[in-house]
Amino acid sequence: MIERAEEVAGPAVIKVVGVGGGGGNAIERMIAAGLTGVEYISVNTDQQALLRSNAAQKIAIGARITKGLGVGGDPDLGRKAAEEDRDQLLDVLDGANMVFITAGMGGGTGTGAAGVIAEICSKELGALTVAVVTKPFDFEGRRRKENAEKGIEALQENVDTLIVIPNQRLLSVVGNDTPLIEAFAIADEVLHHATRGISDLITIPGIVNLDFNDVSSVLKGSGGDALMGTGIASGEDRAIAAARGAITSSLLEDVSIEGAKGVLINITGSPDLTLHEATEAATLISDTAGLDANVLFGAVVDNELSDEVRVTVIAAGFSRHKSKKRLFETSKMGKPMGDIFATSKSKSEPEDVKRDVAPTFIPTFDDASIQTNAEPVEATVEADSREELEKDEPAAEKTSEGLVGSFGLDGFEEPAFLRRRKKSRFAPGDA
Repeated sequence: MIERAEEVAGPAVIKVVGVGGGGGNAIERMIAAGLTGVEYISVNTDQQALLRSNAAQKIAIGARITKGLGVGGDPDLGRKAAEEDRDQLLDVLDGANMVFITAGMGGGTGTGAAGVIAEICSKELGALTVAVVTKPFDFEGRRRKENAEKGIEALQENVDTLIVIPNQRLLSVVGNDTPLIEAFAIADEVLHHATRGISDLITIPGIVNLDFNDVSSVLKGSGGDALMGTGIASGEDRAIAAARGAITSSLLEDVSIEGAKGVLINITGSPDLTLHEATEAATLISDTAGLDANVLFGAVVDNELSDEVRVTVIAAGFSRHKSKKRLFETSKMGKPMGDIFATSKSKSEPEDVKRDVAPTFIPTFDDASIQTNAEPVEATVEADSREELEKDEPAAEKTSEGLVGSFGLDGFEEPAFLRRRKKSRFAPGDA
């Protein structure tokens, strides 16, 4: 067996692997955003898609069985394609201390090949392995949904941490006029923030330094669930606002860090970051986790940051808490999503406005789940009580831009023959 990654001397190596069309698109956006310090690898059965990739490494798999034309949405062919070129994949992944795998679940290449790649990274190379994947929209049908579930199960067996983002939730976090490209870019922000937070932490020398083994000890050593969150803020109270954003971001939507066994905090700021700010932010997170948590703290100064402070939180071994029911209303979702696209504030804005919009959160996907291979779990969103659920539902139906209001779900709950029977009761002149 090849030497385990954490035993390799030298700086930690992070590799980001985009598998299939969805995964390839995700890493293209990361490259375009200028995220450095990691190695990008694009893996696909479609050679035309690889030609358009800007990744440093482009791996065509399954040429013998696919002729370079893709797998036609068949996950079994995707898995066989990865197995066919297993040695090639092992060679290009060798030397990685940590691997992020991203793919869209439900199709062919991403669904079938991602699990094979995760097995190579985790079982054969011993790399810390994190997968960030999406689930298909509801309208894509039962077949793709079932394929996605099987692909996720295969990943659960081989990764240290699994982040699942349902594409359906994009409908509840973007406005009606949001372009399609921007909507999918929002989903990719989850991967971007997680990768950047860890990359900064282990590659940029810090005032209070953390290394790869610190990350590994939190994600591998604590057991149970794991989570990652990033908050960005500027202006007054920037550090505490960023810390609050990190522990209330979408990745923590259905869980709480309260009771976590291990918590890793990294604060990155401009040269004027003060000790008071760093201490205040770390204290908020530590107090939320509880007295029994093993808290590791790091601080990094980035000269390229102007007034921003970026806080990354990685926690593991916590207990899952049921979140309260949330209505998918634009009024509740609009502010954090607006912050994502307006991180720089105009100098002409009043100071109180700047303070209100300072935190920038990772986009909210209400049932995004983060799971470890210790105890695979499903995210749940429940009302505090049946009465609360029944009380809130009419409000959602009246919200013109809400999820229920937009699609009129009640119409789908009534059988077609009953709707036709109601119509037949009206004479032509009655309406």
